[in-house]
Amino acid sequence: MHIHNLSEENSILNSFISEIRDAHIQTDRMRFRRNIERIGEVLCYEMSKTLDYATKTVKTPLGESATELYQEEIVLCSILRAGVPLHNGLLNYFDDAENAFISAYRHHKHDPETFEIIVEYLACPSLEGKTLILADPMLATGQSMVATFEALKPFGTPKKIHLVSIIGAQDGVDFVDDNFGKDTHLWIAAIDQTLSDKGYIVPGLGDAGDLAFGKKLQH
Repeated sequence: MHIHNLSEENSILNSFISEIRDAHIQTDRMRFRRNIERIGEVLCYEMSKTLDYATKTVKTPLGESATELYQEEIVLCSILRAGVPLHNGLLNYFDDAENAFISAYRHHKHDPETFEIIVEYLACPSLEGKTLILADPMLATGQSMVATFEALKPFGTPKKIHLVSIIGAQDGVDFVDDNFGKDTHLWIAAIDQTLSDKGYIVPGLGDAGDLAFGKKLQH
C-alpha cells in the first residue's frame, strides 16, 4: 500500500490538526466540523495529483484554452456519522462524484476492551471500474475500514482505491496495509504511535462523532 502521511512535511494542515486535538478549541462543534472539512480538502487536493488526466479545450470569450482535467469516475464513501464533515470536504473538491454512505460501529460483546464491527446501513452506486475513495476520520484499529470495504464488494470491483483518514494509529495503518492491495493509497494527516486498551488512538483527539455532533445514547 502507498502511504501518504502529510504530517511529514510542514504546512497549514498543522494548524487544523492542532485545533481539532486541542481540548479547549474542540468544544466549539462548528469549528471542529469545519476543521475536519478543511483537512479533507487538503487531503483531497494532494490526492488529486495522482489521478489520470486528459486535455480538454474550452472556449473563452476571447479564444480557446487547453486544460488537463481528471478523467476518473469517482465514488466517495464515508462511514457514518463521524465521516460526514470529512465527506463534505472531499465533496467540495470532487463535486461531481457519486456518493455512498455506510454505518459501522463497535459492538462490545462482553467487556469494553473487545468488540466487533457491525455494519447496518449501506447506500452505494455501482463501483465497477470506478475510483473508490473510502473516508473514515479516525483510523484506530483499522477494522472499520476493512469491514466497510468487505460490505462494498457486492457493488463491483473498483479500478482504484484511495483511503482517507485524519488521524490514525500505527497499528491501524499496519492493519489496513495488510488487508488492502499493494496499489491502494492511504492519505492521512497524522499518525500516532499508540492505541489504548480500549482501542482508541493516543493522543488522538477523542470521539470524532461526539465532538462533531454531540454525545449519543449507548444501546
